[in-house]
This record gives sequence, C-alpha cells and structure tokens, in this order.
Amino acid sequence: MSEQAEPETLVTADMIERKGVWGEPRVSPPVSESDIRKWAIAVYWPETPPAIFWDAAYAAGTRWASTIAPPDFNPFAWPIVTKKPKSAPEPAAQGEVKTRKLRGMNGGQVETYGVPMRAGDVITARNRLRDWEERQTRLGHTLFTYSELEWRNQDGELIKRRVSTAIRY
Repeated sequence: MSEQAEPETLVTADMIERKGVWGEPRVSPPVSESDIRKWAIAVYWPETPPAIFWDAAYAAGTRWASTIAPPDFNPFAWPIVTKKPKSAPEPAAQGEVKTRKLRGMNGGQVETYGVPMRAGDVITARNRLRDWEERQTRLGHTLFTYSELEWRNQDGELIKRRVSTAIRY
C-alpha cells in the first residue's frame, strides 16, 4: 500500500480562524464640506470639479439636495491618531513547500458603491478575510485570497464595499 502525501496547502490555521470574521471597526471624524471640496479640487485638477462636489446652491437642486463627496473620497486620509495596522499573516505552506519563499501579486479589486458621502457623515470601516481558493496555475500551487472592506455611514447605509484579491504562489 503506497503512502499518500498530504495535499499541499498555503492556508494557515490563522486564516481558517479569521475567515469571515470582521475586524475592529475604524470610525472617521465627521466629513466636512471643506474636505470634500479640497478632495474634488485635487482629483479634478487642473479642471474644475463637477458642481455637485462644491456648489451648495447647484447641489440643492439635484436628487441629493446637497453637496456630495466624489466616490473616491477617503474620510480616513488625514488620521489624527495613527495606530500601526495589523499586517496580514503570510500563508505558511505545509510539507515540502514550507521552505519555499512565497511570491505574491495584487489580483485587483472590485468596488461597489451605495449612497454618497455628505458633509456631517461619520463613516465606519471594517475589514475581513472573506474567502480563499487554492488551485494549480501555470505558476504552480496558487492561493487566491479575497479581503472585503466595507464603509457605512452613521445611519448604517452602505457607502462602499471593496473586494480585493491577493495572489500567492
């Protein structure tokens, strides 16, 4: 009877423990009209940003009835207190692969937007390791991990969801 080798895996016990578990939330300071206006000016420079981002009189006549932030606005861009973020654990291989140094690359991200941010909003962000899959690719045994970031406003409305893919082989 031949001995069967244990299947190669890049999934760690820590990953199994963290799968689907939301991390500690971060809360932004209230979004200000000035922050929105400055962000829009910087993003659209040297062009004039759309009026919905800076002109309250114009914005009052839109479906939003007030100025809104550009979709890429980041209320966490100017931290007052910085806390060293937890780094994602390196997947450890089992068996022969253990001695191999893993390589990695960004597999891209998909963002889904909900309601826009407005002045006065307080945004709560949370992250989790959503899922993973392992498969053979032309690079060899490869691990695809999917991390999810979610932003919600003070009313619990979804602002943004990002699913990022990391590839390790």
